[in-house]
Amino acid sequence: MEEGEGALAAEDAEKRSPNDFALWKASKPGEPAWESKWGPGRPGWHIECSVMATDVNGEYLDIHAGGEDLKFPHHDNEMAQSEAYLQRSQWVNYFWHAGHLHIEGLKMSKSLKNFITIRQALGMHSPRQLRMMFLMQ
Repeated sequence: MEEGEGALAAEDAEKRSPNDFALWKASKPGEPAWESKWGPGRPGWHIECSVMATDVNGEYLDIHAGGEDLKFPHHDNEMAQSEAYLQRSQWVNYFWHAGHLHIEGLKMSKSLKNFITIRQALGMHSPRQLRMMFLMQ
């Protein structure tokens, strides 16, 4: 998935509205692809998650979890397409959004290469200290 794939980009020439999001994406060389009436491609990020969640948990979710950065547009888009497909007014009862750990003001992530493993953190701090630091984030 490309950086910002889930974002609402107003500059995309293929969009009729900046609120549009991709249900099907054309595959780039080396990416997985399936044949469709729109040409070879793959599910868009939001539909991929909706299908997996519904396949594993059924057509109704009591709790859906994810990072706080997924509230919008990802979870909103998942709800829009799932509620339309399932023909129901509510797909999820509750969302649980977790915060992120930050290192030197940036979200800890593999892509930024600024992550610390739990094993490394436990070498520097006690489990109790880590719990307190996580709660304070």
